[in-house]
Amino acid sequence: MVDSEATTRGVVVVVRSGYVPEHSQPAHSRWFFSYRIRISNRGPSPVQLLNRHWVITDAHGRVEEVRGPGVVGEQPRLAPGESFEYTSFCPLTTPFGTMEGSYEMVTEDGERFRAKIGRFTLSEPLAVN
Repeated sequence: MVDSEATTRGVVVVVRSGYVPEHSQPAHSRWFFSYRIRISNRGPSPVQLLNRHWVITDAHGRVEEVRGPGVVGEQPRLAPGESFEYTSFCPLTTPFGTMEGSYEMVTEDGERFRAKIGRFTLSEPLAVN
């Protein structure tokens, strides 16, 4: 199931997220989530991912911004039709939150733009009795 999909200048960012109970400790206000991202270049020319910017909001409205180079230690270059996938993680102190952001991309001509990462929800599944 796709949690988020956004397209900017032919760069498509698809996100799937999930709760990771084996790394969570609700009794200690620690919930752990994973997210898998697929970045696809559907544009006419190559692009490279330079930087990431995340806006993480917890259930109390507290916002944390994370910026840095690349993703999972890489700055992938995508030719037209190519994709790059990776998995990462986000700890929260609440059982619910959201993430959204952008990737700074650069074209072969040196033009930079921000590819949107649409908002997606991080949520502990409801317990069923």
